[in-house]
Amino acid sequence: MQNMFYDIGLMIVIAAAFAFLVKLIRQPLIPAYVLAGILLGPTLGLITDMGTIKILSEMGITFLLYIVGLEIDFRKLRNVGLVATLGGTIQILVLFSIGLITAAILGFLPMEALYIGIVLSFSSTMVVVKLLSDKRELDTLHGRIIVGILLTEDFYAILALSVLPILNKFSILLLVASILKGIGVVIIAFIASKFLFPHLFKFAAKSQELLFLLSLGVCFLFAALFSYVGFSIVIGAFMAGVTLANLPYNVEIISKVSSLKDFFATIFFVSLGLQLILSSVVKIVIPVILFLLLILFIKPIITLFICSFFGYEKRTSFLTSFSLNEISEFSLIIAAQGLILGQISQEVFSLTVILAITTIVATSYFFNFHDPLYRKALRLLAFFDRFPIAEFELESMPKTVRNHVIICGYNRIGYSIVKKLRSLRKKILVVDFNPEVIKKMIQQNIPSIYGDIGDIELLRRLNLKSAKMVISTVPTMQDNLLLIRQAREYKKDIIIYVTANHIEEALALYDAGADYVILPHFLGGEHVSLLIDAFTGDINKIIENKLNHINELKTRKELGHEHPMHHPHRG
Repeated sequence: MQNMFYDIGLMIVIAAAFAFLVKLIRQPLIPAYVLAGILLGPTLGLITDMGTIKILSEMGITFLLYIVGLEIDFRKLRNVGLVATLGGTIQILVLFSIGLITAAILGFLPMEALYIGIVLSFSSTMVVVKLLSDKRELDTLHGRIIVGILLTEDFYAILALSVLPILNKFSILLLVASILKGIGVVIIAFIASKFLFPHLFKFAAKSQELLFLLSLGVCFLFAALFSYVGFSIVIGAFMAGVTLANLPYNVEIISKVSSLKDFFATIFFVSLGLQLILSSVVKIVIPVILFLLLILFIKPIITLFICSFFGYEKRTSFLTSFSLNEISEFSLIIAAQGLILGQISQEVFSLTVILAITTIVATSYFFNFHDPLYRKALRLLAFFDRFPIAEFELESMPKTVRNHVIICGYNRIGYSIVKKLRSLRKKILVVDFNPEVIKKMIQQNIPSIYGDIGDIELLRRLNLKSAKMVISTVPTMQDNLLLIRQAREYKKDIIIYVTANHIEEALALYDAGADYVILPHFLGGEHVSLLIDAFTGDINKIIENKLNHINELKTRKELGHEHPMHHPHRG
């Protein structure tokens, strides 16, 4: 026990030091944690007890997947159900086939090739959901597609974990028994979430301490139940999170257990580095390179084709595909299980660990730089415009329209703006790259068009020359700069509202020619609608408000304040 405490303490101290250093040079934190593990284990040999490492890794994955399950709202995935389920299944089958064939050609044994194919098929729910959450992109269209595909993959991963142990002594009876046990515990979970947990948590919610303890108790209970029937405790913890996710108290539960999230994320990523065995790396250099190429380049292309085929615009397809170019924590569990069962060698397990480390690190970098990467890839992505998105009928534009207001992005802010403009009987045109949003606009007879404002061809179709105002609720800096430049080229006196995430971006957008920059944490959609109501048609008031806003932003930048105490002209 003392050694365990020492090991955890050492992991946290070294991980904190590495995280501090990489933060100074503005790099992602995940690579720092993995490097800390490599330093502590394979390099310096300070933590070498594989039993301890395995326990720490499993603890990290268990609690992280519990929290991931808590944060999943299935209601938000309804609009992307087809691409998530059917598209995700196609992706898994294609990747599994390519991985299996490649491993066989490289000389791996049939059972090892089977494991490698399965390992390559899944992406990391834990890592990707954490990165999406950190960037506040869980509710975006690509965020929902990604989470939907990940859930589909997790379902197949759980199925693989159930089936693989019985392959050595395979029988139809054992397979059916395993499936029935899985169905049984899922039914128990469903019944508990419908009839038992609502009453228990209603009472527990009166005490914050009891709510916290009960939520953790459910996690351990499900982990033990799933383990008892022959499944992994990780699957049980994930199922516990999903079971509690749709309770009325899920937000309170998340707030209580979220403090554990970063701690166990650190434990997991450090343990990844600890599990690397350097002596076995030399033997598998060629397979590592080939499988890395498959995961980092071939896998995203397959996902691009799938998303484009289902009618999603190239930005959404790009962000989705390059967010899934890593292997899953389930892949590590599957490989560890295969090693224990004697179905794979230490080299195959080391191969899985190396692929996990490398691809997870690559994904964390992609999330930091996906906008510039997308812009550089635009020409290559033009190929995907050939896919038949017309089947969605995602356009409803009048042949002639003048003095209209163009709203780019129908999110929460956009909804309030559209509502206000319609009440003022203004002519509007909505632009959004969520096909489901455009479908709803068309059903409501609202002029709308499906597309990405980062696409110059789309901007040329918006009749900016005749527009009175353009409002972008999309907080992407480069897209808004392009929109401002194009709008000013077509019409010098067009009124331009854009959105930014940070003060520095807002000031740069003002310099580029924006009339007003919306900062969501400064003001909500209701305030924006009041501004439009007050200033539409009065350029002097717009200029006055713009100058006041710039002065306030500069003052707060000098003070180092991102969140205002007040805002001028607040109604």
